[in-house]
Amino acid sequence: MKRFSVLILLFLACKLSAQEASDRVITTAVPFLNIAADARAAGMGDMGVATSSDAFAQQWNPAKFAFAERKMGIGLGYTPYLSNTVSGIGLLNASYFNKINEQSAFAVGLRYFTLGDIELRQTFDDQGSIVKPNELALDGSYSLKLSPTFSMAVGGRYIRSNLKFQADANIDSKPGSTFAVDVAGFYRSREIAYNSFDGRWRGGFNISNLGGKISYDENGQKNFIPANMRLGLGFDFILDQDNTIGLTTEFNKLLVPTPQDFDGDGDLDAADNDEYQDIGFLNGVFKSFGDAPDGFSEELKEMTWALGAEYTYQDAFMFRTGYFNESDVKGFRKYFTLGAGFRFKSAQIDLSYLFSTSQITNPVENTLRFSLTFNLGEEFYND
Repeated sequence: MKRFSVLILLFLACKLSAQEASDRVITTAVPFLNIAADARAAGMGDMGVATSSDAFAQQWNPAKFAFAERKMGIGLGYTPYLSNTVSGIGLLNASYFNKINEQSAFAVGLRYFTLGDIELRQTFDDQGSIVKPNELALDGSYSLKLSPTFSMAVGGRYIRSNLKFQADANIDSKPGSTFAVDVAGFYRSREIAYNSFDGRWRGGFNISNLGGKISYDENGQKNFIPANMRLGLGFDFILDQDNTIGLTTEFNKLLVPTPQDFDGDGDLDAADNDEYQDIGFLNGVFKSFGDAPDGFSEELKEMTWALGAEYTYQDAFMFRTGYFNESDVKGFRKYFTLGAGFRFKSAQIDLSYLFSTSQITNPVENTLRFSLTFNLGEEFYND
C-alpha cells in the first residue's frame, strides 16, 4: 500500500515542472498525453514526429504507418514515474498497426496512466479508504500515401481522467472525459546519392488532441486538454548497407491560450481564471499563436525544441541520444537522454535513460524506461 499526500495527486494533475518561475506557465488537464510512452522516442529527447516509422507512431505521427516496412506491428511500453519518490505510478502503452495495402494502414492504441493506491483519511485515527486514480486514452487512426514520398493521417481519441474522487458524500464528482482528433503528415524522400554516402530526408507534422475541455463535476471548472502542434525535420546518413546515422530536430507548441491578467490589476486572480476558463477550446487554439502578453518573444519561449540522433548497425543494434529544451520561465525542463535497442528476428527491445540538466527534478530522472516491439507479416518495400 502506498501512503502519500493527496497534494501529490493534485500536483500530478498539473504539469510536472517548475511553476514558480512565471505566473504564465501553461498547464492543462491530462498532461500524461505528452509523456513519451516508448523508449525509442524517449532515448532521442522525447521526439517522434519525423523519425522513421515504428509501432509507436500512434502517439507521435500516425501518418508514418503508411511507410511501415512490415504488414503489422505490436508495441508495448512502460514508463515508471516518480520512482525515486514513490512506487506504483507509471504509464503503460500498447499499440497495434496493420497495413491494408502498399498505400494505407490503420492503427489503434491505448495509454494508461496509473497513480497507484492513495489512502484517504479524515483524521489521523480514521480507518481510511483506498482510491486508485488513473487516466487513459484510447485512440485509432487511418493513414494513406498521397504520393510515393508523402502520407497523411487522421485519428480520433477518447480520453478519460479519473483523478477526482468522492472524498465527501456531499460533493458531486465524476471522472472527466472528452474526445479529440489528430491530423498528421509525413514526408520521406527517396534515397539520394551523395559523394561518399546515400541520404534520405524526413519531415513531419502532427496537430493532436484537438478536443473539448474536461470537467470533474457537473458545474465545475472546465480544463483545457493539451492540444499540441509538433513539427520535425530529419536526415538519414546511409553510410553503407550496415551503418546508418539519423539526425532529427523537433519543435513543439501547446495550442492552449496563455494565462494572463485580463482585468489589469497586476495579479492573476480568480476573476482572471474565470475569464480564462470561458475561452472555448477552438478559440483557444487560434489565440495560442498570438496571446502572450510579452508578444512574439514570449510566444517563442512557449515552444520547446529537441535534437536527437540514432545510429543503426545492420538493422539489429541501435544507439540513441538526444536533448530536450524548454524555456526557464515556461516550465524549465532541460535534459539529455540516452537509449539503445536490439532487434532479433521479429522482436525488438528498446531502453532509455534521462539526465536532467536543470535545477528542477524530472519525474522520470534516473529511471530506466523500456519498450518491446514485434514486427510481423510480409515485408513492404518503400522506395
